Amino acid sequence: MTMLKSALVYVLANAVGLALAALILPSFGIDFWSFVIVVVVFSLILAVLTPLIRDIAQKQAPALMGAIALITVGAGLFVTSLLLAGMTLGGLLNWVVATLLVWAGSLAASLILPRYILPSATPPAAKK
Repeated sequence: MTMLKSALVYVLANAVGLALAALILPSFGIDFWSFVIVVVVFSLILAVLTPLIRDIAQKQAPALMGAIALITVGAGLFVTSLLLAGMTLGGLLNWVVATLLVWAGSLAASLILPRYILPSATPPAAKK
């Protein structure tokens, strides 16, 4: 059950990040009806890309290890936009800014959601 709750927090955090980028950036768009599909596909892509990019960085470019999350989010946005017509990046600059917004929004949500909204998803060591 804990794994299911962690997955739910992960997907919800990605939804927050994507919604933040869609609200702030006028050229970044996610079709209203496609939002849930975009969030699920984006989350699955990140789940696959993160270990792959981390392994490549560890072997080929250890200096990139601190930027793995940003690289993964950027790659995930790009791949998701290629796979789904319901999401548009709106150009290179928009893609870079969207990467930062989705990363920041997802990070904030992943810290807030378990503690305040889904307290049963918080690991026992993190509870006070």
